[in-house]
This record gives sequence, C-alpha cells and structure tokens, in this order.
Amino acid sequence: MEAVRVLFVCLGNICRSPMAEAVMRHIVRQESLPYPIEVDSAGTGDWHLGHQPHEGTRKVLDEHGVSYEGMRARLVKPEDYGSFTYIICMDRKNLKDVRDVFRNGIDRDGKVFTFMELLPHRGVQDVPDPYYEGNFPYVYELVEEGCRALLAKIKADMVRG
Repeated sequence: MEAVRVLFVCLGNICRSPMAEAVMRHIVRQESLPYPIEVDSAGTGDWHLGHQPHEGTRKVLDEHGVSYEGMRARLVKPEDYGSFTYIICMDRKNLKDVRDVFRNGIDRDGKVFTFMELLPHRGVQDVPDPYYEGNFPYVYELVEEGCRALLAKIKADMVRG
C-alpha cells in the first residue's frame, strides 16, 4: 500500500512545523496502522536552512519524550505538492506563501490547508509562532491535539478510499 505522506509548513522550519513533524511521528509510532504514514516539515523562509529545531522546540519535545533526531530545516519546494498527501500550513501567511510556491491546483483537491482547520473548536486561526512569543508549551498543546485530529482525519479518509 502506498504511504500517506504529511508535510507541515511554517516560516523558518525550526519551531512549529518541526514540532508538528516530531509529534505526528511519535503518535503514528504508537498506532498499529495497516498503512505507512511518512511525516516531514519545511519552511517558506531560508534563514535557518540545515539547522536543527529551535532550542525551545527541543526543550518542550524532550519534556514530552518526543524525538526530533535527524531533523533539519529545509525549504518547501514546488515538487512537494505532488509528493505529499496532506500539506498543512501552521498559519494563514504560510498558506499564502505555499500557494505562491505551488502556483496552481492547490485549491482543487483539499490537500493543502491550515493546521487550525483541524481544531475549529479552539477558535484560533493560526498556530502562534513561539520564535517571537516564546509560548512553546501552548504551541505544543495545540500541535499535539491537532496531530491527533489529523490522524483521525487520515484514518477516516483511508476508510472512504
């Protein structure tokens, strides 16, 4: 069976999207799924290319026993559109930037959306950027809840086929 591939996207790919990548990988490892789920992350800006996740992200992941081993920042690229089943942007600005990278087709199949669309009951449209706000524990809370909602969506989508 072909793998379900998930790409999380934020600005610099050192805080929110690698946190989501690590948490989603962790949650997927805990499940016995009849299909593989591959997870990656990327950024829309090139300031941190090749860097490991931000110290605040690493600290909160360590506190929750979530591995981020081997993760390095990279840029989102046009070919990612065809390579991933779901492309989840951490905020609306990232969504706009991703649309600019992909240039066409992204509104036709519903695979590109914002992370907080997974958590409409929260009443928040964007995952706040802890790089500027320092609120890594709150972002982790959103990310963990959203990744669980994403896994439920993937399972439901797989049943629908």
